[in-house]
Amino acid sequence: MQALMEGAGGVPVMVPAFGEALCFDSLLDALDGLLLTGGRANVEPHHYGGPPFPDDEFIDPARDSTVLPLIRACIDRGIPVFGICRGIQEMNVALGGSLHYRVHVLDGKMDHRMRRDTDDIELRFGLRHPIRLTEGGYLHSLLGETETIVNSLHGQAIDRPAPGLEVDAVAEDGIIEAVHMPSAKNFTVGVQWHAEWRFEEHELAKRLFEEFGGAARASALRRGKNRVA
Repeated sequence: MQALMEGAGGVPVMVPAFGEALCFDSLLDALDGLLLTGGRANVEPHHYGGPPFPDDEFIDPARDSTVLPLIRACIDRGIPVFGICRGIQEMNVALGGSLHYRVHVLDGKMDHRMRRDTDDIELRFGLRHPIRLTEGGYLHSLLGETETIVNSLHGQAIDRPAPGLEVDAVAEDGIIEAVHMPSAKNFTVGVQWHAEWRFEEHELAKRLFEEFGGAARASALRRGKNRVA
């Protein structure tokens, strides 16, 4: 929320995970942008045709049933969407893509999960590995470089990108690290790393929050509003 205020110039309003009980039309009328945060739970596999989770997997069906339709509605209305960590996974599932459940057990893939060998939050959220930006892609246009270094705190990741999403960055092992939707009416971007962590010190993260904020303000002005939410 602090990154949203300081980096995007927005006023954060948290959306309760009430699922179908939530009045989506009223909520959408009040939103100028949708920021999808990270979270402990993974998106349940029945939403993308994946194999069932083991019984001990932590899930959040209320968030799933709230966020997935909300993403589609925001894109339909031209409300900017910025997904971070679980947020990029939610975007991909909402639009028809699939996920890898546990990246670290796949052949040739790194362990992208949060470090468990330390309680130091600076180390847990610190920069971990480089990513390669798609030349000529949206992130490349923001940074002007084809490589940067990011943190890594995720177990799941995009498997099959949803129709309409373009891959903007990959890790060294091929895991998708960023996507955007060029056909969307407004800013629609997801990143797999935690861009909110010390965003002001990371040029690409800083630019992403600026772009999201600008898109949200433009969305507000088009609808005759003078604030950002």
